Amino acid sequence: MMRKSGLLSAMLIAAASFTGNLHAAATAGLRPIGVATVDITPDGPIRLSGYGLRKTESTGVAQRLYAKALAIGSDREGPAVLITVDATGIPLTLRDEVVRRLQAQQKIHSDRVAICVTHTHCGPQLRGYLDLLFGEPIPPEHQARIDRYTLALTDALERVALAALRDRRPRRLAHGKTTATFAGNRRIQGGPVDHDVPVLAVTEKNGALRAVFTNYGCHCTTLGADFYEVCGDWAGYAQEYLEKDHPGATVLIAIGCAGDVNPYPRTGLDFARQHGHHLATAINGLLATPLAPVRGPLEFRTRHVELPFDTLPTRTEWEAKAREATPAGYHARVNLARLERGESLRTKLDYTVQSWVFGDDLALVFLPGEAVADYALRFKREFDSARFCVTAYANDVPCYIPSERVLAMGGYEGSLAMIYYDQPTKFAPGLEAIIVNAVHEIVPASFRAKSVPQP
Repeated sequence: MMRKSGLLSAMLIAAASFTGNLHAAATAGLRPIGVATVDITPDGPIRLSGYGLRKTESTGVAQRLYAKALAIGSDREGPAVLITVDATGIPLTLRDEVVRRLQAQQKIHSDRVAICVTHTHCGPQLRGYLDLLFGEPIPPEHQARIDRYTLALTDALERVALAALRDRRPRRLAHGKTTATFAGNRRIQGGPVDHDVPVLAVTEKNGALRAVFTNYGCHCTTLGADFYEVCGDWAGYAQEYLEKDHPGATVLIAIGCAGDVNPYPRTGLDFARQHGHHLATAINGLLATPLAPVRGPLEFRTRHVELPFDTLPTRTEWEAKAREATPAGYHARVNLARLERGESLRTKLDYTVQSWVFGDDLALVFLPGEAVADYALRFKREFDSARFCVTAYANDVPCYIPSERVLAMGGYEGSLAMIYYDQPTKFAPGLEAIIVNAVHEIVPASFRAKSVPQP
């Protein structure tokens, strides 16, 4: 992609300014931090996830995919590992297997592992994630390649986590926030969207940039269902551009509350590059300013809650739906087969909310699933948004997570997408309060906005 004349020089000047500013601002607060990257690009054709209309395998690689890890803390205090993956989503079974391996080798507790995806719609399909996406059975030869890639990805996530743990050395953390504006609500013109871009920067003792973790509340759907090449979409290009601008640095990108948010304009590679450049430019601008040091001790909290589903269809309703030659009909046939085997259908979704809190400096919250923008905007009202960051698509992507507003509105995010995620029906009202209350339980009161009453 052609870049504007003089832009690289301006970025290099900004990078030099960043080094001096951050080094002056963070004169203490060294802690063990490690960084690592592993290439996870498939080595041949494979079904791509994200769009059910794609019935054949990938035709090439437009951009390579990566898993990246940030390890924080010493063995004595118990390290944490944050992993980002260029993938549409991961199933809980994969996450649990990676945690099991890290527990066995490094005694790392589940609370201290967060795995986040970029939700690129041009990443390989995984076993156990969106298994009903295509509205029909996957051919055995396609499934075999999906299964092999899923096993290889599990190994790669273990490998990148261990590499980051080995790379730990005294480094500093600092954080800040900027904005990007290419995200827009895809259901309501001018509707809810979160344009903030929180940034966590890792620097060496001499101030050199070593890593950046950031998220943005926008789907990676710049590339449409007619695109059959492996690609990281705007998140992949933002990583690529920032790493070129900061040699030696690793950029980890996750996604905020983006369930009902798309990039605009779309679709096509040129737009994906444009949005990646937009985000990289915004982050470079932030890195040219002083960032707030993150020096507080890191504490971990989780809450396991249950999100009830609405009334399940009756057997008669399943049978009627199963006669349709549609994705909904396929979903009904799958569930009827379960009933025939004597299995019970799920009545609730197990949902785990996770927080990493650095003293009073910064709170990171991780939500599973495709949480819609209403959650991010509500958290901004109820917490100090300068010190609070929420990442969705984390640890598990079981389905869309609508707010009460979106649930009542219905449509794709509120109801229809549940068939692709193999959930029995939409959620019952009340899930937003369950999730928000869980977040309040695991984030200290010192982070609450002054206008929010203490519980």
